Amino acid sequence: MANNNQISGAQIRAARALLDITLFDLERFTAINERTLRRYEAQDGVPPDRSGNLAKVRLTLEAMGVEFIITSDDARGVILHKTDK
Repeated sequence: MANNNQISGAQIRAARALLDITLFDLERFTAINERTLRRYEAQDGVPPDRSGNLAKVRLTLEAMGVEFIITSDDARGVILHKTDK
């Protein structure tokens, strides 16, 4: 089973789609270079991350209402919880 603290590139793409934000928006919100974010999203599974940026992406997207789901058989998805704005 994968590390439940990690998110996949597909989950990041899906979260951005649900939130209707661009890579440039995510770059602004996280202060992570757009090229790095693009590399994360291009990964089939969990992107390699030695700098802690993946956790920063996850925390940022979670703060915006996204819940990352990882099932016992390692299926991954996202849920958007509506937040009051």
